[in-house]
Amino acid sequence: MTPSALKRMTQPPALRRLGATKAALGTLAVAGITVPAEVALRAITFRNRNYLPIWFHRGLARSLGVKIICHGRPADSRGVLYVANHLSWADIPVLGARIDAAFVAKSEVAGWGPVGWLASFANTVYVARDRRHNAGAQKSAIAQRLASGQSVILFPEGTNSDGVDVLPFKSALFSVIDDVDVQVQPVTLAYTRVNGLPVTRRQLPDLAWVGDTGLGGHALGFARLGRVQAEIMFHPPVDRSAFADRKALARHCERVIADGYRRLMRSG
Repeated sequence: MTPSALKRMTQPPALRRLGATKAALGTLAVAGITVPAEVALRAITFRNRNYLPIWFHRGLARSLGVKIICHGRPADSRGVLYVANHLSWADIPVLGARIDAAFVAKSEVAGWGPVGWLASFANTVYVARDRRHNAGAQKSAIAQRLASGQSVILFPEGTNSDGVDVLPFKSALFSVIDDVDVQVQPVTLAYTRVNGLPVTRRQLPDLAWVGDTGLGGHALGFARLGRVQAEIMFHPPVDRSAFADRKALARHCERVIADGYRRLMRSG
């Protein structure tokens, strides 16, 4: 079967347009319910903490047509540093639907209109990765979140991969472990099926967000794909004290997550 025939088989054009419309309306509906409820809860409790982000992410993932399958489970403790591979903006609602934690994102995200507002509202930790003189303050911000008992999700590749394999991890992003004693859990994320069929290399650009593709255009293309299956593999948590330094910890997490990614993509 040719790739073009497979594409026609996976999702007729009319259904692709309907999928995009449903995703847009579903996102607005989810935001219209959870955001006001979050504001009300914070006003009642006088605490600037998250109450409903996990429900927002679950609703958003469902609106996008994403079915999430988990292997294993998040660590049963507070203040966990989750380390995951990164493919797309869609990783946020997918991982956020299953992990109660704040994300670490590049500072540019804060200026992405409604997306940036929602990210800030969810207490995202922003880092300016191209400004070395701010590294200490950024590390301190993440460490403070972890020390307070809030879990954090870190993407140590530093950027999105193209979905072919996991990129090398940047050990500098693990520097937070120098300031706080935390449990680290590697997490593998993969998009393995579209409309019930295994993902092909031809479909990876519609799933992985790379290059100069705008956020709006890529999100529209993603929504038009139809039913997407995402799989999350929770690997055994590790104690930072078991590694000589953060470089050794980064190598371990990279190896475990990359192996998990290849397994998920082969079995998908």
